[in-house]
Amino acid sequence: MFEAKLKSRSQPKLGALAVTFPIPEERYENVILALQNLQIGDVRKQDCCIESIRAPDCPALLRMTNTMANVDELDWLGKQLESFDRYELLQFNAAVERFGLSAADELIDLSFCAREVTVVSDFNDLELVGKRHYLTVHGACDSEELENLDGKETALALISGQPGYVTRYGVVYDNGIKLKQAYDGKHLPPSWWAENCLMELEIGAQGETDKKKFEWVQLPTSQIKLERAMLRAGISSCGEMQLLFSGSRFSDEVDCALDFEYESLFELNHLCQACAEFQDADFEKLGAVCQMAKPVCAASIRQLAENLDQFDFAPDAHTPEELGKYMIQQSGHYEYDENLEDFYNYGDYGVKRILQDDGVFVDRGYVSYHGTLTLDELMRDDPAECYQQEQEAKMEGMTW
Repeated sequence: MFEAKLKSRSQPKLGALAVTFPIPEERYENVILALQNLQIGDVRKQDCCIESIRAPDCPALLRMTNTMANVDELDWLGKQLESFDRYELLQFNAAVERFGLSAADELIDLSFCAREVTVVSDFNDLELVGKRHYLTVHGACDSEELENLDGKETALALISGQPGYVTRYGVVYDNGIKLKQAYDGKHLPPSWWAENCLMELEIGAQGETDKKKFEWVQLPTSQIKLERAMLRAGISSCGEMQLLFSGSRFSDEVDCALDFEYESLFELNHLCQACAEFQDADFEKLGAVCQMAKPVCAASIRQLAENLDQFDFAPDAHTPEELGKYMIQQSGHYEYDENLEDFYNYGDYGVKRILQDDGVFVDRGYVSYHGTLTLDELMRDDPAECYQQEQEAKMEGMTW
């Protein structure tokens, strides 16, 4: 989205670091360590002097040049702007100039209401101007309502009804919006749901009831980012933390197995990291496996997720016949010939598989486990180590 060259205002001789925002997750820790070498990058302080900015998609950000900012403020702003479409970026750019803003915290506040201004960069198509203004003011509407709208009349009413402010991005009609504080300078506000986010939480100090003092986190993320979020929320250790669950991409079976009153933030993060490459089918399978194995914490669910290939899953199979049909037609284990459909005995084959696999039917379908360890052993902290200990014990018990 944009690149900023950051330096220490009090120690300029230490040099400057060019940082791309939003910071790629895999580079976040290295960026923070590099900033700390320049004696900047504090969790709470606006200690980064912005020496220069390159922002081809959002040139209004250049107004932040020579201002002070916190690195996580800039990272948050980069993520927020990355979610904007082309017209929303035009609105933001124009609103920044309209209201004369330049500080990172001011731009964070503006990002929540910039979509409420109307920007006209071409007065030749008043029909389009009017319809875009109508959508800006009223939000989403059905296609028939928009089609029947007289866009030209709406545009003329806009132009004659309120003053326009000329900016380099077009004429801005602010529609009477009032800038409100969304960011208190300490606790970064919630933002859009990132594409790689699997779980969203709010964390706060134990006993804290003011939601404004909670910190919003998206998992998976780097450990250092979680530690910095804890510090911003005034949490010195996991034992002093309360977790509020906001939502996840996991199935209900996984969410219901987690007791957020007692869960570890870092174990939840490890679980999300283990599932970072999951597709929809994997999440569905994990939900079915959880119904079968009945895990009680994030660490156990993580072990199941990491060993998901040791389970067979037939989605939507709830009878022996449905199981047999799935196995023969869709599992890929057999070469199904539709010309032989009348000769397949799906029910008998389904019964045979159930007896052979010792599987179970759950709400999502049929699940069976074919691993070496028991399910209890698999869900322990280190199933590989458990298996090794088991093999060693057997070796010691052998007689030659």
